[in-house]
Amino acid sequence: MNLESLGPFVPLILLFVVFYFLLIRPQQKQQKLRKEMLSSLKKGDRIVTIGGIHGIIKEIDEAVMAVRVADNLNLKFSRAAVDRVVEDETE
Repeated sequence: MNLESLGPFVPLILLFVVFYFLLIRPQQKQQKLRKEMLSSLKKGDRIVTIGGIHGIIKEIDEAVMAVRVADNLNLKFSRAAVDRVVEDETE
């Protein structure tokens, strides 16, 4: 196989390389950060769920957690329902 036979495939290969670095790699990095965030959740963390509910984690196990959203109101959520951990008290 010589280099001339690869000529028609060079644009396709370049397109794949660009696609990988612009779309696939950043998405994998984002998934890794999310997985780390979900595994580091602990009791007392202030969170926001995917649905926009703000609360404080009161109990947590492998799959389910109890989140206090108001006085005497705890809701159970899947760990995967957490969108982010809130660092600032005002959010």
